[in-house]
Amino acid sequence: MDVKPIKTKRDYEMALKAIERLMGAKRDTPEGDRLDVLVTLIEAYEARHFPLDLPDPVAAIKFVMEHRGLSVKDLVPFIGQPNRVYEILSHRRPLTMTMAWKLHRGLGIPAESLIRQAA
Repeated sequence: MDVKPIKTKRDYEMALKAIERLMGAKRDTPEGDRLDVLVTLIEAYEARHFPLDLPDPVAAIKFVMEHRGLSVKDLVPFIGQPNRVYEILSHRRPLTMTMAWKLHRGLGIPAESLIRQAA
């Protein structure tokens, strides 16, 4: 198996084309192994060159609220009284670590998003 590190944009594009050709490869075959290695290399290259920025805490909370149909009242156990929830959602008050921990544990919001400084 002739696999080399992805160092340049050209290497990256060539690896993507190789993956396209190998997409139908079966597991535990030389082609399947090559596909696994190339995918790992591409993931590493993309993480280094195209990092995804996490949303700010309020955006993360609003995203979960929208997708789960949650209201301000549903956030009271995690944040506190409704007026406190409104202050958080309007960026007038930052989340405390306790709030972030409760939101992470209770709603599954990534902790990395909740502890990030709001925009």
